[in-house]
Amino acid sequence: MTNTLARWTTLRVGGPARRWVTASTRAELAAAVAECDERAEKILLVGGGSNLVVADAGFEGTVIEIATRGIASSDEGCAGGWVEVEAGEPWDALVQWSIAQQWRGMEALSGIPGSVGATPIQNVGAYGRDVASIIARVTVLDRRTADVRVLAAGDCGFGYRHSIFKTDPQRFVVLAVAFHMRRGDLSEPVTYSELADALGIAVGECAPSERVREAVLGLRRRKGMVLDANDHDTWSVGSFFVNPVVPPGRVPEGAAAWPQPDGRVKTSAAWLVEHAGFPRGFALPGSAAAVSTKHSLALTNRGGATASQIMELAETIRSAVAATYGIDLVIEPSLVGLDPR
Repeated sequence: MTNTLARWTTLRVGGPARRWVTASTRAELAAAVAECDERAEKILLVGGGSNLVVADAGFEGTVIEIATRGIASSDEGCAGGWVEVEAGEPWDALVQWSIAQQWRGMEALSGIPGSVGATPIQNVGAYGRDVASIIARVTVLDRRTADVRVLAAGDCGFGYRHSIFKTDPQRFVVLAVAFHMRRGDLSEPVTYSELADALGIAVGECAPSERVREAVLGLRRRKGMVLDANDHDTWSVGSFFVNPVVPPGRVPEGAAAWPQPDGRVKTSAAWLVEHAGFPRGFALPGSAAAVSTKHSLALTNRGGATASQIMELAETIRSAVAATYGIDLVIEPSLVGLDPR
């Protein structure tokens, strides 16, 4: 069945949808949402399906597939310029396009699956860059008022893997995202040491954007974070848990510690998972859900896994980390029809 969510998500789990609508324009997307809201019908928005864990029972409502396309840009010379992108555009294709057009700022975010409209919701980031650093405004449908609004970046409540769209997930539908970037064939300064080492440069230096993209893709492939139908390590939602931000005295000895502007410290969820007893490749007996063999933050479908198996593994890990270190791991992907224990 084409409306089975397992076929539309990168984790490849999830049951059927009662109704499926494809929106190929911004107007169609807004109209589809408004129609469901008028009927008080539940909706599930699906772009690339890279951040969804859907229950085996499926979704009792309307799935709206965001298939909108379009990129518009305007160059303002030395001040940089604007690139406005429809929500359904594939993110990594946009990154590749931006490098070809010599727009700086997206190169470190190469290889992230999913659609453009999903990026401000999670404030997606990797290798020292968050998408909030280049977002200028987000055009949304406000379901509370049925109005189309334009929110400036400062009104989006961006934080680490956070935004107002995540705080109030039923209120806003992202229709388009506008980015402000500078021109040039060099990247923005590389601030992540692993990436700088891969490029052979010092932290804070720049490199050709295409080289940065290639290096990022290489690092992500080694961690199973670039989609490959033949590699079960990529049958995942990427990082399943958020790196915890805790008071300074709560970081376990030996764990990574990254000071934050508010005085707290971010530590490594991957370290916590592994040191709580879940090495790469770990699986519960008889389950097709397993920790990735390449990256301990990814929970993977080894073929035939169910959403229930994924969540059982996730909750087993969360319970062990809480018992061992007193830290509650926060699940990063959106759960549909599922509740963490």
